[in-house]
Amino acid sequence: MRRPKKRSLTLDGHRTSVSIEEEFWHQFVHIARNQGKSINVLATEIDHIRGMDVGLASAIRLFVLSHALGRTFP
Repeated sequence: MRRPKKRSLTLDGHRTSVSIEEEFWHQFVHIARNQGKSINVLATEIDHIRGMDVGLASAIRLFVLSHALGRTFP
């Protein structure tokens, strides 16, 4: 597994970045496409439901894992 890579996102009109591994990022992009959403829209949805004690990158990883396991997030 490679080191996390910094990715830029726009959430509610504000630019931010997450450091996330390539494998998780590719699956996140794949899920967004399958749902007919942009990565920014999907990331915003995740941002709105994540707990304040969970970072956005971790929330995206947990979302991807939940999706892979057929579970609802969060």
